[in-house]
Amino acid sequence: MNKWKAIFLAAAMAVPMAACSAQQPAKESSDEKSSAAEKSSAAENVNAAESNRETVYQVALLQSLTQGYYDGIIKVSELKQHGDTGIGTFEGVNGEMIVLDGKVYQALGDGSVQEANDNETVPFSNVTFFDKDLSVTLTQTDDINSLKEALTATVNDNGKNLFYMVKINGTFQKMNVRSELKQEKPYKSLDQALATDQREFNYDNIKGTVVALYCPDYMGGLNTPGWHFHFVSDDKTKGGHILDLAFASAEAEFDATQDFDMVLSENVEFQDMELAKDVSDAIKKVETNEE
Repeated sequence: MNKWKAIFLAAAMAVPMAACSAQQPAKESSDEKSSAAEKSSAAENVNAAESNRETVYQVALLQSLTQGYYDGIIKVSELKQHGDTGIGTFEGVNGEMIVLDGKVYQALGDGSVQEANDNETVPFSNVTFFDKDLSVTLTQTDDINSLKEALTATVNDNGKNLFYMVKINGTFQKMNVRSELKQEKPYKSLDQALATDQREFNYDNIKGTVVALYCPDYMGGLNTPGWHFHFVSDDKTKGGHILDLAFASAEAEFDATQDFDMVLSENVEFQDMELAKDVSDAIKKVETNEE
């Protein structure tokens, strides 16, 4: 499938300067030149691999999803090449996506969870390769707003203009999640679809993992600034988009990421969308269930 890619660097990368010796050899042998070239190529490959791990990869925009663009842009198999941890959804918003430890889980509208087929397609997602940069012990947390406050305090202390992927493992006293039934064309906007086809599930004392994405304020035109939370149970049978939660204590692991890479669709329907349209109220509604 043809795609446009847009790559944004959220932080400048320092370029080390090579030290110069007082005297230079008069002539380099061909073997020495070949060896130097091989070393340079190897170093570039290592740097490229490290750089790729420090990238949040996004499929399309939350704004396009909110307006009702649910056609898949890439396959799950390709998404896995760009990250092992993240969140998203599937073609037709057929359930909520939780990417954890390199596997892509699909929390369906009937409350079940399955590992997504590699040929499933993705209209919206954010993934990265998770490398723990710091961890924070969280104490009694009674609701999702309290969790947001605690996590945001850590973000503010470590750089609020970076991206963060966070994993929280623990036993949750309360876990309220939602998913939705698959939509068929012609697609409705996401808030309209959720008004009729959202399904909520409540669990008590459930063990699992919260996968959370933090986007900086300047991402308001491409995603939602702040936090987005998904959950999957340890036994991979329950999960979804988190509406509320509570827990006594847990360890939050943060991966701070400075690069951003986005893939878009060339589809005519996508290209005709008014993506500068303000859909912030609709995004708030679908994220939190608040009017």
